[in-house]
Amino acid sequence: MPVPKASKALARFTVLDLTRVRAGPTCVRQLADWGANVIKIEMPPDPGAGEGLGGPREGPDFYNLHRNKRSMTLNLKAPEGLAAFKRMVKKADVVVENFRPDVKRRLGIDYKALQKVNPKVILASISGFGQTGPYANRPGFDQIAQGMGGLMSITGLPGQGPVRVGIPIADLTAGLFCSLGILVALLERESSKKGQHVTTSLLQAQIFMLDFQGARWLINNEVPKQAGNDHPTSIPTGVFKTTDGHINIATTGAKIWERFCTALEAPEFLGREEYKSGALRSQNRKALNAEIDERTVKRSSADWVERFNAAGVPCGPIYSIDQVYADPQVEHLGMAQKVKKKGKELRMAGQPMALSRTPSKLVAPPPDMGEHTDAILKEFGFKTAEIAALRKANAL
Repeated sequence: MPVPKASKALARFTVLDLTRVRAGPTCVRQLADWGANVIKIEMPPDPGAGEGLGGPREGPDFYNLHRNKRSMTLNLKAPEGLAAFKRMVKKADVVVENFRPDVKRRLGIDYKALQKVNPKVILASISGFGQTGPYANRPGFDQIAQGMGGLMSITGLPGQGPVRVGIPIADLTAGLFCSLGILVALLERESSKKGQHVTTSLLQAQIFMLDFQGARWLINNEVPKQAGNDHPTSIPTGVFKTTDGHINIATTGAKIWERFCTALEAPEFLGREEYKSGALRSQNRKALNAEIDERTVKRSSADWVERFNAAGVPCGPIYSIDQVYADPQVEHLGMAQKVKKKGKELRMAGQPMALSRTPSKLVAPPPDMGEHTDAILKEFGFKTAEIAALRKANAL
């Protein structure tokens, strides 16, 4: 039976997925959604183990992370299971894992071990804090990385104290950066004919995502503070009240400031000394924001969004999640895609970029544990008797 492909783009690559929880599955989801033959390798079920770290298998979180993949069980702690895995590595292009660094060495699946089996294989590793260093073997968790990576110190209202963002941003970006690293390594392999070890961590990803806030410290020795809903440097950019809710307005640069004042019907702002420059507007942000609020609260959100955008001033509504997916532009972009599992239609977010000749789509629902074990092993050359022997050895 042919394996469904989400895209032709990466269809020639086989990926062995040892990842769990979020950062690793996020990485592998990128490869699966672009057509790679992704094989999710899971430990055989243990009735006494309780619920896993990734939450319930039949929940939206697991479904979202593991579409377009197939699943097999394999016990890497059993000698027979480890031998079977290394036999699969011989034919694989990529192995992805997010164990603590010491765990893969204990299991015998570190890069040196896999390189001996297949010199062209790419091992991608995501950890909490890096593969080496004083924190290498600490357990990693998104919120810990948000705190150590500086994000919680600049999120929230001024003086509020540390605040986490509403999504696991360190997990997600570590996964995305890892998938990018894998693609770079695959491109490089075309000329060198050699694999390599791709590594990233939640901490590295979070620090990189500080972007201009981190640059303010590295270049200017300026420690950014919490700015709430205001942009740290470009004012007025923030949240403003309307008759029926709130809107976002982004005003940066002299030209947009002029357009903004005209659309707001507040031309007098242009002549005020305290608002003459971007630096002065930032310095006097509280007073300026209060004056803007006095005006925006007199019209509806939809009215202001239409008015400001028509004037060339970036402005948008502030949606709840259900409103996001009901927006006509979001519907036009096809962000919510459908796939069926056991007769039930599931909706999930599709890829946020499009390729004109080799698009991505949802073609396979998240698999049941071990749903494809026998079929996958046969694809890798295991005979029926060998599969039976693995099962007898409790390796499957």
